[in-house]
Amino acid sequence: MDLTANSTSSGSKDRSALIVGSDKHLEEALSSLLTLRGWSIRRAPDNQAALSAARAQTFDLVVTGEKTSGVEDVELLRQVRAAHPHTRVIVLTDDSTSADALASMRAHAFSYFSQPFTVEAVADMVGIAMDQPCWDDGIEVLSATPELISLLVRCDPPTATRLLQFFHEISTLPEQEKEAVAFAFREMLLNAMQHGARFDPRQYVEVFYVRGRHMVACRVKDPGEGFTLDELHHAAVSNPGDNPIRHVIYREAAGLPPGGYGILLARHMVDELIYGERGNDVLLVKYLDLPKAA
Repeated sequence: MDLTANSTSSGSKDRSALIVGSDKHLEEALSSLLTLRGWSIRRAPDNQAALSAARAQTFDLVVTGEKTSGVEDVELLRQVRAAHPHTRVIVLTDDSTSADALASMRAHAFSYFSQPFTVEAVADMVGIAMDQPCWDDGIEVLSATPELISLLVRCDPPTATRLLQFFHEISTLPEQEKEAVAFAFREMLLNAMQHGARFDPRQYVEVFYVRGRHMVACRVKDPGEGFTLDELHHAAVSNPGDNPIRHVIYREAAGLPPGGYGILLARHMVDELIYGERGNDVLLVKYLDLPKAA
């Protein structure tokens, strides 16, 4: 259970990470990313050694090894954060259930990946963990069962990225439906954060996820004053039928980059996209395995 240390040059004010496990390819990629930013790194071969190290030293980030189960890593997460509440823990596992991923959210994991995952995706999430401020976790679980999850989510893009990764792990949808719902959910979530809160990290959106036998629904409510789709001149969804590219003119006039198709595409990804009266509350619904008509 020996630990090896790898201290690097300055620039991070003694920020440190603990990497658990023995996947050389992943370890090399994360070490390169961390050392480039001036972090010091320690390595632990297993969870027992990692917990001993985390109790003896405060780490800014812990990345678990993928050879352990989700249950084991969530327990490590709980014990590490009990000792040091502000330590960010990214769970990697090759033995996981949606209940494990949900438990990691309750225990304030920074992120959660089960196999198969890519080194690049994990490295991207580590980069977010390195850059995010330490004042809170950004995702608050109000209540959660596999069928109904209620959250408060901080209004900034990195937190949206974290939530979408949790959604990928928690969702039990078939892959095609999961990708469709994830795309639409991402668009609605980012729209709520941008237009309802101006990406103000002091603001939160409410998120609800419902999984029924024949449907899945996601509701996003932002703290803004609301809008109507007709006001979104920069978005393709507001184009009149006889001018399908009108929004391009508005985007160019406002100095916005090409785009504006998110809501329109989201409408095609799910079966229902329903806005509340004020426009700051949207529900998306995807129907599953509907019985065939007689």
